[in-house]
Amino acid sequence: MVRFIDLFAGIGGIRLPFDELGYQCVFSSEWDNAAADTYMANFGERPAGDITKIPASDIPHHDLLLAGFPCQAFSIMGKMKGFDDIRGTMFFEVVRILEYHRPKAILWESVKQLTTHDHGHTFSVIRQTLQALGYHLNWRVLNALDFGLPQKRERIIIVGFLDPGHCAEFDFNFPKKNYNLSNILESDQDVDVSLFASDHTLQKRRERTEGKNIFYPSIWHENKAGNISILNHACALRTGASYNYLLVNGIRRPSSRELLRLQGFPDTFKIVVSHAEIRRQTGNSVAVPMIRAIAQKMDRIINKRYETSKITRQQQVAHA
Repeated sequence: MVRFIDLFAGIGGIRLPFDELGYQCVFSSEWDNAAADTYMANFGERPAGDITKIPASDIPHHDLLLAGFPCQAFSIMGKMKGFDDIRGTMFFEVVRILEYHRPKAILWESVKQLTTHDHGHTFSVIRQTLQALGYHLNWRVLNALDFGLPQKRERIIIVGFLDPGHCAEFDFNFPKKNYNLSNILESDQDVDVSLFASDHTLQKRRERTEGKNIFYPSIWHENKAGNISILNHACALRTGASYNYLLVNGIRRPSSRELLRLQGFPDTFKIVVSHAEIRRQTGNSVAVPMIRAIAQKMDRIINKRYETSKITRQQQVAHA
């Protein structure tokens, strides 16, 4: 069984597809208590806390390292301080663990601005550091819209292997899948009344969309300048966004279940925290179908390696 660790785990969006593949999670870490509550409810284990306080020797041996790399330090919506931000230095915590355990493969996810931050210097340091550890890398900015989710969410995915042949086998060529907003939305009558916009907000929306093509179902997105776009998908879920920046059909905010669906979590995923926490947690999470497609492609390579090793051992035994 392939063993993996789940760092900066959030609510487990990266872990979920690897659990589906039958992999064994031997360690997880998440310092946000509310996210850890959600993780515990859905995976039956509470992540360890602050990774900076956990010696690498206390982390079990593993074949695969997963990390939802803290993105606020590099996000265009944040202050973009990069390595000057404490969250940016978490990269070197991962390096510390890689140096000690040398897992065969890694999978990281972060915001696309990671590639351009500090004129590309930050990403160059990341690549050079990982390559110095012996990892051969593939990376690509992917969009959740292409994986059947009605959410425009662009994220960089970094996949690495110690074996250069395995890296050469991996690619980011995935067939695009259609999305349907109707499959995400709940009936208005099933949504808590507190999520419906005020009369004042509705009036402002009507004024700003006058003359625009209005259709249903739709998500009305308000940008920082106050302009309203009427779309058949959501813009990227954000942790610190204004309360009304996304309105379903222009009248209400997405429910907790809808937010989880927009990230591709199944309806069996348990909600054990407040709606405000779900907004924050989904804004920090990943597009699960995107990770699932990557996990399945990595699995074919990893399993082939294990099968090859198994055959080699059998041959060695037979020869002996």
